[in-house]
Amino acid sequence: MEEKILRLLEQDCCYTHAQIATMLGISVEEVDAQIASLFEKGIILKYIALIDWEKTDREFVTAHIELRVTPQRGEGFDKVAERIYQYPEVKSVYLMSGGYDLGVTIEGRTLKEVALFVAEKLAPMEFVLSTKTHFVLKKYKQNGIIFDTPKEDERRMISL
Repeated sequence: MEEKILRLLEQDCCYTHAQIATMLGISVEEVDAQIASLFEKGIILKYIALIDWEKTDREFVTAHIELRVTPQRGEGFDKVAERIYQYPEVKSVYLMSGGYDLGVTIEGRTLKEVALFVAEKLAPMEFVLSTKTHFVLKKYKQNGIIFDTPKEDERRMISL
């Protein structure tokens, strides 16, 4: 039942407990208890809204940074990641497989602000071997949600 509730909340965290109970054929009290338990266990961390910031006046830049780092003795990559995710500019940090170790997503007001963050905060860290910054130019899909639905082609076919 936990997984069913989690999947529904992942789809839309605005579902009320009564709606979830109806969809799953259980009581609202059961849903209340399950969700409270999921919060206590740290499985549900927070409810968030997915916002298309491009449709607002907010100006900002998102960048994905590939970091090659030296793991810390006895701590591995965890201590490195912990130090990096403390910065408010950092939106996410992932341990990766492949050509780099950590994937870091940051936001800033301008390209220059992001570049300075990388140059002044990330790159000088003693365990950082290299950085590679990729700026996001446009978001098409995030968390399974498509941002702009494709417009229907209204051109008409002409045959001769």
